Amino acid sequence: MAELIFHNVVRGVRQGHSNAYAALGKNMMQILVFVLVFYMMFSMLGLRGSAIRGDFLLYIMSGIFLFMVHIKTVGAVAGAEGPNSAMMKHAPMNTIIAILSAALGSLYTQLLTLFLILFGYHVAFKPVEIADPAGAFGMLMLAWFTGCAVGLVFLSIKPWAPMLVGVMTTLYQRANMIASGKMFVANTLPGYMLAMFDWNPLFHAIDQCRGFVFRNYFPHNSNWHYSLWLGIILIMIGLMGEFYTRRHVSASWYARR
Repeated sequence: MAELIFHNVVRGVRQGHSNAYAALGKNMMQILVFVLVFYMMFSMLGLRGSAIRGDFLLYIMSGIFLFMVHIKTVGAVAGAEGPNSAMMKHAPMNTIIAILSAALGSLYTQLLTLFLILFGYHVAFKPVEIADPAGAFGMLMLAWFTGCAVGLVFLSIKPWAPMLVGVMTTLYQRANMIASGKMFVANTLPGYMLAMFDWNPLFHAIDQCRGFVFRNYFPHNSNWHYSLWLGIILIMIGLMGEFYTRRHVSASWYARR
């Protein structure tokens, strides 16, 4: 099973481009453009003073890295091959392998991109100092885990309403541009605004991550336990939905669309 997952991960990573280096470079450019745009926006609007005291670019990257890991994983898992895929005609293949391959392939690409960007920034500009690297990495993995959970719920609904799930996935990814809280600090939000964001597991993961990255920031309005438990609940719901769907889905559903 591990060998099948490995080969399927390689296949998934190379689907973006025939050259694996080009696929990685494309992902790096997306993140670098995000960082540059937010850096210019904060500078022009004079919002740099509202950020955490410390490395301003690290503040931006701590939000964008977790945001990209989360939404890319949601898209990858929601777009994984379902029970009617041609790949499922091969005897050893099953939907669990397809889901795990999509999730691990997305994680591999994002982690490699993250390490390369941080290494380049550390060497070319200024040393990267993270107060608690293990805690920050744990929050990154939590963002990935909750992305897997949300994507799995979308995947379980997809055979029943593919058009609706496509719209919902895109809407969720676009909503997280603001709802993830990567552009502001949760400690500065008033209560009525906090209620608009604290439903989002990514919001809690990003705010807690900044608490681990910066020595002088202590998050009071977020809790990583919420993201973890919500992710576990969504994983269970998604697995039950996927199991039920796999037993009832038929190729004729797609033939008549």
